[in-house]
Amino acid sequence: MAFDIDMIKKVYANFGSRVDAARKIVGRPLTLSEKILYAHLWDGDPKKAFSRGTDYVDFAPDRVAMQDATAQMALLQFMQAGRPQVAVPSTVHCDHLITAKEGAAIDLPHARTESAEVFDFLSSVSNKYGIGFWKPGAGIIHQVVLENYAFPGGMMIGTDSHTVNAGGLGMVAIGVGGADACDVMAGLPWELKFPKLIGVKLTGKLNGWTAAKDVILKVAGILTVKGGTGAIVEYFGDGATSMSCTGKGTICNMGAEIGATTSTFGYDESMERYLRATDRNEVADEANKIKEYLTGDAEVYTDPENYFDQVIEIDLDTLEPYLNGPFTPDLATPVSQMKVEAEKNGWPLKVEWGLIGSCTNSSYEDLSRAASIANQAISKGLKTKADFGINPGSEQVRYTADRDGFLKTFEDLNATIFTNACGPCIGMWDRTGAEKAEKNTIVHSFNRNFAKRADGNPNTFAFVASPEMVAAIAISGNLGFNPLTDTLTNDKGEEVKLDPPTGDELPKRGFAVEDAGYQAPAADGSKVEVLVSPTSHRLQLLDPFTPWEGTDLKGLKLLIKAKGKCTTDHISMAGPWLKFRGHLDNISNNMLIGAVNYFNDKTDNVKNELTGEYGPVPATQRAYKAAGFGSIVIGDENYGEGSSREHAAMEPRHLGVRAVLVKSFARIHETNLKKQGMLGLTFADKDDYDKILEGDTIDILGLTEFAPDKPLTLVLHHADGTEEQFPVNHSYNAQQIDWFKAGGALNIIRKEAAEKAAL
Repeated sequence: MAFDIDMIKKVYANFGSRVDAARKIVGRPLTLSEKILYAHLWDGDPKKAFSRGTDYVDFAPDRVAMQDATAQMALLQFMQAGRPQVAVPSTVHCDHLITAKEGAAIDLPHARTESAEVFDFLSSVSNKYGIGFWKPGAGIIHQVVLENYAFPGGMMIGTDSHTVNAGGLGMVAIGVGGADACDVMAGLPWELKFPKLIGVKLTGKLNGWTAAKDVILKVAGILTVKGGTGAIVEYFGDGATSMSCTGKGTICNMGAEIGATTSTFGYDESMERYLRATDRNEVADEANKIKEYLTGDAEVYTDPENYFDQVIEIDLDTLEPYLNGPFTPDLATPVSQMKVEAEKNGWPLKVEWGLIGSCTNSSYEDLSRAASIANQAISKGLKTKADFGINPGSEQVRYTADRDGFLKTFEDLNATIFTNACGPCIGMWDRTGAEKAEKNTIVHSFNRNFAKRADGNPNTFAFVASPEMVAAIAISGNLGFNPLTDTLTNDKGEEVKLDPPTGDELPKRGFAVEDAGYQAPAADGSKVEVLVSPTSHRLQLLDPFTPWEGTDLKGLKLLIKAKGKCTTDHISMAGPWLKFRGHLDNISNNMLIGAVNYFNDKTDNVKNELTGEYGPVPATQRAYKAAGFGSIVIGDENYGEGSSREHAAMEPRHLGVRAVLVKSFARIHETNLKKQGMLGLTFADKDDYDKILEGDTIDILGLTEFAPDKPLTLVLHHADGTEEQFPVNHSYNAQQIDWFKAGGALNIIRKEAAEKAAL
């Protein structure tokens, strides 16, 4: 069925005229990204041309999606907004709080019991406020969104960085923190700096062992983890139209790993096929009526250098399969070179696990191509030398794949079929032996491979590849195995070679499912009661953060000077900590425990300036807060890379950190800090990072005249009595400065709601 068809028809009814108006105002042909952005302006018809990378713009997204871990905090905030119902179609998807261990038959019932309090809360709050609820086991949020909600030309936001997956169906879909989602659900405009544009021209056609995943693995190697920051990546060319819709989704999904605001493709026949296959004929029919508007103008794709800020060209005919890693998703190695690189760098060649799934690669097509490799292994007398795990993307995919025999093929190869959920991809993997912290290698089709992310072991070397490549390497048990050229020895002692994978873009007999796991909200939720126990260790109602006191910040303690990569995983780990995502005080006990202290190269070990002793970061910060001291966190490049989790901003705010000063920010994290009333600052001169010494006391001056484009001043009081000062930059506009002064954006919404209720 087509959800929210009336909303989609309304978007399409205005789309063409708004694009035409924008084209006149801008005075040139438009990219697809620009068309969608200008068609979703909060004020309606475009009235001015916006400057990329400079102008803050208010948008009106069509819908909001939330996964269970981030939905808790987003909805706890929304409950304080004073609204009776969400203003735009919104959904909650229970996919993060399910541990992978024994397999779906055991793991899913266990999760339903272990997290019953959270699932019941999310179900009831969804019921009350008109939010669609997808039960545990229904599937991974981004696969479910692609199957049910994504539509060409639409704009959505989601409380997960991989919301960008919906770009595979021609959307501008953007990951945000819960406070942004709260704004949109409350009927308020959503603010975004107008993105820059990166064009990726794809020529040729995927063939042999090369998959859509290899496109984004190569792009990640080109642009690095921050090369897409502040930009939308738009794919085009005959290579783009030759791909499947779910393959496009894979590419867009991992755009989060290059820091891109989002990625997207123009509407084409593969998207129409996917819409019709997923029972959305009406959406396809409506999209076809305006299809010339749902892709970039012809002139743009003919001369892309004139319309994009950067252009990359990739020939799919010659593209080689890639393995990216370890420990970062942008370290790209062609499979033909992996053996040499692994030996040179000391990466363990023996592969312990091969894992297929996650929101990136868990579609029917992904499973069918991986199953073709598994089936070959069985027929050629091979067995997997590594353990093998499968996470289907949704109940619809699982049910259909089971009907068509794929799951039996995997099981015949001794694979474990995990729940339709994130599992190992986000650290929800109870891996036997991980606690030993032994050096080992795994390969997976996930999107991220940061240290400790999958199993909590800092010595697990994780490599990202396509599902079919993961299957081949799991069968070989060797990271250096190249299925394009190498042979394997079967159970008869014969040398056999795997043939290239085959698979179906869509199921020949159509998708099927008995119970997709969807719960519609109550028609009238006014009488639904949402209960949160005051003694719960999983859920905690929020108290407003304190407004700015109106003075400069002086006497701040240096909490930590983080060294090198500091992702949201380092700032607020997932895995076992996910259980506390609805309890701000409890989850704050993981704040920055993964960050490396510049002064001793240790994690979760900083100097407490009140006692002179070294100890855990959260405990040290709690001591500063109890003593009435604010503090500051210093960071390196691309600070806050990774997930959209706003807990990485809320935890420091809750514990009394006043400012975060870094060389550069990842987009979502910087916004999350602003939303929570924090100061997010950057070094005007990155070399000033070296001036920060252990034991420094720090002042931030100029806040009484806080204004856009006006630097602040940082004063360092060194332990030896000397002082240094230097300017620090910020990107706050007038509205964001108001958030800071109010103590957070939610305080403004809450105040406005109270004033309205009093009238």
